[in-house]
Amino acid sequence: MTEAQHRRVSANGMQFHLVEAGSGPLVVLLHGFPQSWYSWRHQIPALAENFRVVAVDMRGYGGSDCPPAVVDYRIEALTADVAALIHALGARTAHIVGHDWGGIVAWAFAVRYPDMVDRLVLLNYPHPVEFARKLRTDPRQLLRSWYMFFFQLPRLPEWAMRRRDGTALVGAMFRQMAVRPDTFTEEDLDEYRRNIMRPGAATAMVNYYRAAFRGFGALHRQDRVAAPTMVIWAEDDVALGRELTRNLPARFSGPFRIEYVAECSHWVQEEHPDLVNRLLSEHLRGEVIATNEHFSTDG
Repeated sequence: MTEAQHRRVSANGMQFHLVEAGSGPLVVLLHGFPQSWYSWRHQIPALAENFRVVAVDMRGYGGSDCPPAVVDYRIEALTADVAALIHALGARTAHIVGHDWGGIVAWAFAVRYPDMVDRLVLLNYPHPVEFARKLRTDPRQLLRSWYMFFFQLPRLPEWAMRRRDGTALVGAMFRQMAVRPDTFTEEDLDEYRRNIMRPGAATAMVNYYRAAFRGFGALHRQDRVAAPTMVIWAEDDVALGRELTRNLPARFSGPFRIEYVAECSHWVQEEHPDLVNRLLSEHLRGEVIATNEHFSTDG
């Protein structure tokens, strides 16, 4: 296995920072809020044993360009980034893996660019249609999602994120949410804090939510995904309830598999890296294809 390399790639009129390792079929890893490529640090070496794995800083994050406008974070732009990156990496297709917001982009990419997706993996990703319905009908999910409404305010969310040099948000989101208290080291927290404190980064991160709420890109498309898909869902996610997965199989026309991970928070690939690595390897190598639910409680 080759050592992971940091580099910048031009795609879709922007510069993206990414971390690349291994050789073989291309796997693109898309992170969530408020993270970066670093959230895949445990998966990169494991996947690089069989794949060419690329963990990307999505636009507005880490070392990638940070456009300032809300409209810059519409779903068309986010999915076009992925398509352009795949081409810039010299490939025509890729396995796409996304967590949180990366999962939303991964799903939308699979709908908009179906011929470019080999296999799809979504980690604690709520389907936009089902999520919107739950926000209208389920008071518990509405309460869990309070921050999304807070993010629609001008300037105040950015101030809250950057308060105490980002330590307040990072501590609350990672240390306090994690089921396993030793999941995040001080070095891990410093990495995410520095990410938030980059000039323009806090606004960029919040603009993902603002663009979605303003309807930029019509996230609520009904299209079904044909690519073989696996969903990995941590059962102790304080922001996204397990009930959001109830109707997920109907959103996919191809082979579909879901794995529930017990005693695990939203940060599933960091809290249970060995289990997630095994599941990713199985699915991406085509070792298990199923249309029924599977339950994973160990790891």
